[in-house]
Amino acid sequence: MTGLVLKLNPHERVLVNGAVIENGDRRSKLSIITPNANILRLRDAIKPDEANTPVRRVCYIAQLVLSGDVAPEEAGPQMIRGIDQLAQALMDETSHQQLSAATAAVRNDDFYRALKALRALLPHEENLMARYGS
Repeated sequence: MTGLVLKLNPHERVLVNGAVIENGDRRSKLSIITPNANILRLRDAIKPDEANTPVRRVCYIAQLVLSGDVAPEEAGPQMIRGIDQLAQALMDETSHQQLSAATAAVRNDDFYRALKALRALLPHEENLMARYGS
């Protein structure tokens, strides 16, 4: 069986296709077997006022799709533009691999995987911002 396996901590919340699901008192594991389900761990969610860097802004657009607040047809072109702009600024091989993975995921309407690839760039972006200022 393929799909996504979510390991949830006690009382952790996750958004699945627009519904907030909260885990009980114990750790648990959920298997999401429906293809193209929209999943967002709420502990990882970026709040609107936290979308204040280039990578965070593109991540936030992906979140809006996963939460059902923006249609994929509307968000996809915005994300591709944002990823293209990031590719011009982040020149290292690791960043380009993540950006390529994010682009492919967006083109396949897989916004969960796009968000996952983009989130991997957040520590690198934080380091750059700390080094060169915001």
